Amino acid sequence: MSELWSAYWPMILVAVAIGLVTGILIFRPRQRVTLTKEEGPVRAHMMQSAAQPAATLDRHGEVPAPGDSDGGGEGEGVVDEVAAATSDVIGEVLGTHVHSNLPGSQGVPDDLQRMKGVGPKLAALLNSRGLLRYEQIAALAPEEIERLDAELGAFKGRIARDRIVQQAGYLARGDQAGYEVAFGKL
Repeated sequence: MSELWSAYWPMILVAVAIGLVTGILIFRPRQRVTLTKEEGPVRAHMMQSAAQPAATLDRHGEVPAPGDSDGGGEGEGVVDEVAAATSDVIGEVLGTHVHSNLPGSQGVPDDLQRMKGVGPKLAALLNSRGLLRYEQIAALAPEEIERLDAELGAFKGRIARDRIVQQAGYLARGDQAGYEVAFGKL
């Protein structure tokens, strides 16, 4: 028996692992989903009791989290923070800046035209490239600014000349007094 065990222990270990994974997949708790014609799918944890008042819905049609500050329902949880940290590390390894594309950068778009030097056409160009919020613009890496500047056509050089990244930094922090000291009245 000892010889048999020593000869086949890797296969036995793999068989036990496969059995455990299969058991977990077969016996895991199932989530109940109720389908109705009036609404989308309703899961058990989404159902409201009659005692609970109806909450207002965010832009995704969902009940916003208690600490939701941007109205987008995204970028607020532990999972998003872990994703941000992981993407920062991977971005360093790959030599790219990926943090600005995470859910924390999503939400209600900011009025980019509040910044000096950004009119409707430049704001539309920035929006078409996925830059909708001040945080995204403020977090641009130098390589991204160069790439973006090359794509702006008639507005080439405007980002550096009008210091748009610095303006976005002040507006992203909500530092209106600092903005007005550096760039003038809003």
